Amino acid sequence: MTLTKAELVKNLHTNTKFSKERCSELVESVFELMKKELESGNDVLISGFGKWSVRKKNPRKGRNPQTGQELMLDARRVVTFKCSRKLKEIVN
Repeated sequence: MTLTKAELVKNLHTNTKFSKERCSELVESVFELMKKELESGNDVLISGFGKWSVRKKNPRKGRNPQTGQELMLDARRVVTFKCSRKLKEIVN
């Protein structure tokens, strides 16, 4: 089962005295803050959970799998996640 934003809001609402609307605003605010930080190239670290980072990928040669034609893939930025040691131990 996948944890969704709606389930996060529901669990937050169940475990706090906040209204469901307020819980939804809080969850959205956290994700917006994380997006803004990653967009500006900053890392997002949540102790005991993990770290999101933005990496730059250089242009590289690629190939169209349908035609076999070679092409150049543009440089881009990708988001990577590395889980904390604590989370890794819990999962394993």
